[in-house]
Parts: sequence; C-alpha cells; structure tokens
Amino acid sequence: MNQVKPLRSGNKIGITAPAGPVSKERLDQAVHAVKKLGFEVELGLTCFENIGGYLAGTARMRAQEINSMFANPSISAIFCLRGGYGTLQLLPLLNYNLIRKNPKWFVGYSDITTLHIVLQQICHLITIHGPMPASDLITADDFTIKSLMTLLQNDPAYTMANPSDEEIKCLVPGYVEGKLTGGNLSVITSTLGTPFEIDTKEKILFLEEVSEPLYKIDRMLTQLALAGKFSDAAGIVLGTWNHCQAGDDSLGLTVEQLIEQMIVPFGKPTILNIRAGHCMPMISLPFGATVYIDASERKCRLNQRL
Repeated sequence: MNQVKPLRSGNKIGITAPAGPVSKERLDQAVHAVKKLGFEVELGLTCFENIGGYLAGTARMRAQEINSMFANPSISAIFCLRGGYGTLQLLPLLNYNLIRKNPKWFVGYSDITTLHIVLQQICHLITIHGPMPASDLITADDFTIKSLMTLLQNDPAYTMANPSDEEIKCLVPGYVEGKLTGGNLSVITSTLGTPFEIDTKEKILFLEEVSEPLYKIDRMLTQLALAGKFSDAAGIVLGTWNHCQAGDDSLGLTVEQLIEQMIVPFGKPTILNIRAGHCMPMISLPFGATVYIDASERKCRLNQRL
C-alpha cells in the first residue's frame, strides 16, 4: 500500500462532496467542525452544488474535483462532506494513475464505500472509513474524534476497540489476519458485476447497514454469498445495523439472527457489533491496512504501522 503522511495541526483539509448536497447552514457548521480539529480548510466547488436535490454537481465535476484535490500538494487529506448517493457514477472518471502517485488520507463512509474500494484495489491506498464533516463531525463526541484523529496522525495509541459500554460479540470463533475492506452493504452489492467489483479474497470483510428492512438485508447478503464474497474472505467484521428490522418485530427475525443464519455456515472468524458505520460513537477504520481478528477473544487490532 502507498504510504500516507500523518496529519499535523495546521495541515489543510480538502472538503469535497462526491455524493449528496447540503444546505449553506450545514456547510458552515461542517467547516467550523473541521477547523476545530486544528486544520485549515479548502472547500471544493461541489460543496455549493445541488442537482435534483440528491447530487452535489455533475458526475464529471465531482470526479474532477477529487482528481484535483489529490494532485494539489497543499492539501494533506480529503474529507467527503457527506454520503447519500452518487459516487458510483464517478468510478470511470477518476484519474487512478494521478491518485496513485499522490497518496493522502481519504475519509468517509456510507455511499463513499465505492471510492474506498477503488482507491484500495486500483491505487493501493489505505483509506479511512470514518466520520464526515456534515454528517457527523458537527455533533461528534470525544470518542469519535479521538478515534479519527489518532488514525489520521498515525498515533500508536489508535485502537479498534469499542466504547467501554458496547460489547464486541463473537459470531464464529478463530483468529485470522488480512487486509480490511468493505463498507456499506447496499453500496458494496451495487459494485457486483462491474469492473469495480469488491475483491474479498483473503481479506477481512467489514459490513454495516442502516434503515433497510430485513428482507432486503437477506437479499443483499445472499447476493454477496452467491458471488463468492464470503467464501473468498479470510474473516468478517460486522458493524452497526441501525434501524434494520422486519416489518413486524413481534413475528420477524432480528437482524442479528438473520446475520447469524447467513454468515455462520461459512465458518470464517467473525465478530459482531464493532461500533462503526451509521452510529455515534463511531470507530474510524483503516481500510486497506492489515488487521488481526481474534474472534474468540472478541478483539480486532491494526497489525501494521501506517
């Protein structure tokens, strides 16, 4: 993987909107939140765009802005303003050779999953599945900020441990090492059958989801299974599944019961309830980095210096 320089106070953060738009008020709050972390900010033009209420500019505009922020030597890291929808449109338009030659931290989650996948698989970057300015940093708690900052600064104090009141669970015992990949379940599923399909071979697959009914979770997990993504993986890390439930909770499975039925038969070391995804507090995860899972001991840790 390409080496990324640790961030320091005063470094400049480029904020881009590769997916959905935000209001002027929300944008101002997001900029203030990043400045509070000790960084300077350069806003991309996409942060001011709104097409149809769900896209922050044309696909070409959003892709070119990512390319230019990677090429800009004054920008030390790139934060995605928010998720939503739209990053899948960018994948044929990114300049992967340029990005590969200019490694820097790239932060986001949810719809940003597609960008994590291509930046790892094509550009060999380590990226951060973590909080975004307009979605999370405005109201982020101390745990969330510390997890992000220790990772950005390549601090040895970084851990992949939950807050003290949130228990990590063992779904399938065992231990394994591999590069961490994955992200949002529905976004990962949308890459299947494309040139940008997620590769899970000998990797640790992380999955999370929000606000999807159980039958859709079932459908997407089944699709990943049929595509060989669970059998290829070395291990599995399951994040948060907020507001994912059956239409009638009194009759239906819980999301944990469904996941257990779908995942356990593959026999891969698996842990559940890592607090990463659409949640607060939130652990920031180093996608593309080598991690170690001891599912029996309910532990997951970074196994390399970034």
